[in-house]
Amino acid sequence: MVAFGLFQILLLVPFLYFSYVSSYSLNDIKLWCNQTPNPQPCEYFLTNNPTHQLKTIKHKHDFFKLSLQLAQERALKGHANTLSLAPKCRNPSEKAAWADCIELYDQTIQRLNKTIDPNTNCSQTDAQTWLSTALTNLETCKAGFYDLGVQDYVLPLMSNNVTKLLSNTLALNKVPYQEPSYNKDGFPTWVRPGDRKLLQASSPASRANVVVAKDGSGKYTTLSAAINAAPKSSNGRYVIYVKTGIYNEQVEIKAKNIMLVGDGIGKTIITGSKSVGGGTTTFRSATVAVVGDGFIAQGITFRNTAGASNHQAVALRSGSDLSVFYKCSFEGYQDTLYVHSERQFYRECDIYGTLDFIFGNAAVVFQNCNIFARNPPNKVNTITAQGRTDPNQNTGISIHNCKVTAASDLKAVQNSVKTYLGRPWQEYSRTVVMKTFLDSLINQAGWLEWSGNFALNTLYYGEYMNTGAGSSTANRVKWKGYRVISSASEASKFTVGNFIAGNSWLPATSVPFTSAL
Repeated sequence: MVAFGLFQILLLVPFLYFSYVSSYSLNDIKLWCNQTPNPQPCEYFLTNNPTHQLKTIKHKHDFFKLSLQLAQERALKGHANTLSLAPKCRNPSEKAAWADCIELYDQTIQRLNKTIDPNTNCSQTDAQTWLSTALTNLETCKAGFYDLGVQDYVLPLMSNNVTKLLSNTLALNKVPYQEPSYNKDGFPTWVRPGDRKLLQASSPASRANVVVAKDGSGKYTTLSAAINAAPKSSNGRYVIYVKTGIYNEQVEIKAKNIMLVGDGIGKTIITGSKSVGGGTTTFRSATVAVVGDGFIAQGITFRNTAGASNHQAVALRSGSDLSVFYKCSFEGYQDTLYVHSERQFYRECDIYGTLDFIFGNAAVVFQNCNIFARNPPNKVNTITAQGRTDPNQNTGISIHNCKVTAASDLKAVQNSVKTYLGRPWQEYSRTVVMKTFLDSLINQAGWLEWSGNFALNTLYYGEYMNTGAGSSTANRVKWKGYRVISSASEASKFTVGNFIAGNSWLPATSVPFTSAL
């Protein structure tokens, strides 16, 4: 994780005028734009139109759709402008950060297209999730330049108001918290019945579409080959069984509805060693990166062996909406598990690391997981670094019914190391730890500052009914944004059923889960 400030918006490209706004009156535009967090760019882009005519904007929903179109058009312009900057990259580091931005702009445009598409059955929660991701993608684009220390030249040329316009759409779409419905089996309903059967099967590998094996007994000897041959889009589940072995490769999964099944933690291992210390961005350091929606992994170890001295080094990055990780392990040091964006669920997983080792801006629930802090080089561990940059993003980290303990290498020196539940990477960082066992390694303050008073008033950090020697809240931080949650109704907002609407999608994966507290 790296801290970075927001650049002043520099409009260095010609403005794009939009035909679809030509029929709205100046008074209407001013009235509606003033109801958004960023009225200036809203008003500017909606009024600078040479074919201006009079018409009334009657409803908030109409203005929301107009704002979505505006953000989409500016994102398309930003993507084109970023592409044109390739010759201006002065060195490999700038080129690497620039390449991340091209991919992240692509993903932002895809999410905006999906939100706008009238054929998409898009709920307000879906829209808020996808808009949150669109904004997160552009923040990640900037972060890559900071990772590699090259933010002074190319990055300012890319600024174009898209983030402010996305913040406007998030504010317009925000709805009051509502209790979702529950399935009788207690699963989030976004898990489809077929997936639930797969995960509950005694041998899900027997249902595999293809087998990967190091010893040549499968169709492929590498996971990359199997992923490259998988169907690019499928409404059905495509299952890849990865047999016992160590697969040293870097993998990116873009296809939807892929399921990876291994032989278990410590048996099927996918490993890599990319890192910021080695010259890549945090985003690109992931051993396995998943962006195709509906991804499931079971019985696999994801590992990054770059080591603590190489700084950010990701084992797994997920930007897959409605993704599930069941009985998996994530092993690294700094920035092990990048819960980048979208809705994610982790059940009975093991997570190892030192600094900010669960980080990102997804709406994610960890349930019945083991979280192991390792021995850090600087004698400080921070388990989480949540990356919410906008108060209307529906994102955060929820740790429910887990165990937080010292890994074997930390136990012997535990008294010389300070371990915290998290620190605020971004201004609206949100993390809740509830009904979790916190061993004696947790510092009595509980949470650590990122930099001075940054985010201490705007973050949301909560603890609810935790147990163990490190769970006492008597000497916790006194920040305005920290609270000891005393009511079940407040805590329940961060359960699987509520926080990630798990009852609507998890049942189909067959991963067991607890919907409520």
